[in-house]
Amino acid sequence: MTAQEFFARVWEMLIGRADGPFHFRLLVQPAVATIMAVRAGLRDAREKRPPFVFWAIFINADARHDLRRQGWKDVGKVFIVAIVLDVIYDVIVYRWVYPGQALIVAAVLAFVPYLMIRGPVTRIARRFIVHDRT
Repeated sequence: MTAQEFFARVWEMLIGRADGPFHFRLLVQPAVATIMAVRAGLRDAREKRPPFVFWAIFINADARHDLRRQGWKDVGKVFIVAIVLDVIYDVIVYRWVYPGQALIVAAVLAFVPYLMIRGPVTRIARRFIVHDRT
């Protein structure tokens, strides 16, 4: 099997998840991750924290541990559920487990929506949340 055939097969299997069993998770899991991101963004605005920016984890050594811990705390459960559901899908459809594909699917369903939503929610919420001036 050539590399091109391998990647074509992986791509076909990833796209096939949209039609197979458990396809409802492709809507539910990003929605849950979005809800978690909105809650975290509102919390950031209330606590006057800077907006969550993914690359801050890499460039801000002082806040790195706290940002990772906080992000994982919010979206970790959604990520784990996404992996478990994808493994169940693999067993039902392919009679085998593809852990790399499970990680890709979980990241797309859990982390991507979370990272895209949390920072903008914080910025928008800051405009509407009134803080004490004392």
